[in-house]
Amino acid sequence: MSNLGLIIEERSRDIGDFLVGRLLPFRKKRMIGPFTFIDHMGPTTLGNGKYMDVDQHPHIGLATLTFMLEGELMHEDSLGTQQLIQPGSVNWMTAGKGVSHTERTPQHLRGAKEFTCHGYQIWVALPKALEDMEPSFHHIPAKELPTWQDGSASFTLAAGEGFGLKSPVPTYSPLFMVSITNSESYALDVRGQLKGEIGICIVEGSIEACGEQVGKGNIVVSKVADTCAIQLLPNTHIILFGGTPFLEERYIYWNFVSSSKTKIEMAKNAWQERTFPMMQDDNTYVSLPK
Repeated sequence: MSNLGLIIEERSRDIGDFLVGRLLPFRKKRMIGPFTFIDHMGPTTLGNGKYMDVDQHPHIGLATLTFMLEGELMHEDSLGTQQLIQPGSVNWMTAGKGVSHTERTPQHLRGAKEFTCHGYQIWVALPKALEDMEPSFHHIPAKELPTWQDGSASFTLAAGEGFGLKSPVPTYSPLFMVSITNSESYALDVRGQLKGEIGICIVEGSIEACGEQVGKGNIVVSKVADTCAIQLLPNTHIILFGGTPFLEERYIYWNFVSSSKTKIEMAKNAWQERTFPMMQDDNTYVSLPK
């Protein structure tokens, strides 16, 4: 999906061991592990003529991770993929050297009936040696993701490795993404369970960290790798994400992520000249931002 107009550049503040921000990237923290971008979709009411329709647009140098909480989306791409994504499942599209795709409300939801659309579109940068790899697509149903319970807290390992488990999502560098919901107050201590930088996306409810309460819509970034202790207040939903950061800087222009500014310029030119990999049965086209 395009990030045009969706990034909140900075609403961050220092609260001791943590930085609190709105969305990734923000000025004090451009990446968390290999994660470069998080777009919170909704929650919004769709139906009765109002739908989510993201026309054909390109990516390079990253993998997109789509994680729906409510509602459904139809993914189609230049590889020929047609995949419905439902709540709890993961769509993982590796752009590599170049892929185009669309994401739209599926036909069976287009009608007078209203429904809620709520989820996350996430970009994970590829290691420098794999930035030009062949594109691919994988869909992992919710039932195939590792899940477990600890007290009142329910865990789902959406991607990567953590808590001694491994997700079937084919990631390319050490990372993790864990969805956690709880009904009662829950003390979360991930020391020794996750490796690398840690971000905490508060979907619902609130947490307590360093004596401060942080509510939904914020991302909390731990300053200390591999350690994090927070309190989840009742009826909270968080997503832990992060991993080992790359040594090289990543540049972001529109939907392109790369360690090379030259590769981004080449991708821009290819998209403008329509020599970029395009979908066969979709003539829509999102122009480069001016």
